[in-house]
Amino acid sequence: MKNKPRATAVNLATATDKEGFPASAAWEQAPAERFCADWQGKNPDSGRETRVQLLWSRECLYFRFQCRFREVSVFPDAAPNGRRDKLWDRDVVEVFLQSDPSKPLHYLEFEVSPNGQWIDLAIDRTNVPHDLSDLKSGLKRRVYLDEARKMWTAELAIPMKSLAKRFDPGATWGVNFYRVEGKSEPRFYSAWSPTNTSVPNFHVPEAFGELVFVPGAARS
Repeated sequence: MKNKPRATAVNLATATDKEGFPASAAWEQAPAERFCADWQGKNPDSGRETRVQLLWSRECLYFRFQCRFREVSVFPDAAPNGRRDKLWDRDVVEVFLQSDPSKPLHYLEFEVSPNGQWIDLAIDRTNVPHDLSDLKSGLKRRVYLDEARKMWTAELAIPMKSLAKRFDPGATWGVNFYRVEGKSEPRFYSAWSPTNTSVPNFHVPEAFGELVFVPGAARS
């Protein structure tokens, strides 16, 4: 059996900023995962590369996505708090998390767009079609769009209490990262761990990679 890809979240050793996010320097200790191929692991496009890093504390799991883009397509409207149904129909980064391997058909989905819109969902694939419910995780996000460099960056802070009943840093979680770009088909569907479906489909938990939690660098 092919080894699963592994992502690493590093313990945040410093205080967060006034908005509750890691300081820029804190991300320097977090290794980066990169992907630019499609959901089948084919047709790489370096102009749409996604770079993702993870940090963790007992209170939150943090993500930073840095996305090269060719164009930006977003919804002009959202709820007052930025939540947007069917956000995946425009440009997004997505992370799917599975903290309990004993429930392989249950996982969580988080998405953020280049203009800061978001959605969080609890997925139950016990039924067909699968059930989606609002997670109400309390996630925070902030987004930067750099038109000159053709890069957008999204940072997420997700409370641990919404991800696991009891957080164990020694556990291994299931995870996958995705990216969508484009307003109409053919759109760009990219996956860190390829789902290998015949048509674009990110809801393939058996294709999830692994997420491990490690200590941060010791402070002098």
